[in-house]
Amino acid sequence: MFSASSFLRGSLAVLTTSATLVLIGCGTDDGLGKRFPVSGTVTYNGTPLEKGSISFVPEDPKGLGASGAIENGSYTMSTGGNSDGVRAGKYKVTITAREDITAKAKAEFEKARAARKNVAGTEELTVVPRQFVVKAEAEAKSLIPAGYGDPQSTNLAAEVKEESNTFNYKLSDSEAPPAPKSSNTKGRKKF
Repeated sequence: MFSASSFLRGSLAVLTTSATLVLIGCGTDDGLGKRFPVSGTVTYNGTPLEKGSISFVPEDPKGLGASGAIENGSYTMSTGGNSDGVRAGKYKVTITAREDITAKAKAEFEKARAARKNVAGTEELTVVPRQFVVKAEAEAKSLIPAGYGDPQSTNLAAEVKEESNTFNYKLSDSEAPPAPKSSNTKGRKKF
């Protein structure tokens, strides 16, 4: 005879086994391929680059890129997030560092807000409006030569091997690649 408790135990065992098989079947492959740890340092004119971003642009058109944040001259690369590493292969490396747009946007907003102090509703705003952020981003100056940040002009490269990888980059004004050509919009129709 079947009792309700034996039926529940049997059902629970089937569910637990099914869930275990699903997890085993999934494995750790997240669809991005096998990745290897990549980290290193970035200096600019002999000093650790305080803040910036680094990107690995694959030479293989079917490859996946990776990126990382530079903090106090150090970085760790990610393809899918959480410092998960980079797929093996050859990459062009781009590095950018720009003025802090958040501080600049906030300062401009506070200045505009102080000028309009008697305008109803402005004293209630605590979030910096988007137009100040967009303007600050457009006006932010590069803290390193712009050629390092363009995949077409960069002279930086990496070949990630199937092991733990360390790449240290020494940027300088004297060895900087040429600045990328800016796109000329004269003569184009604006939509």
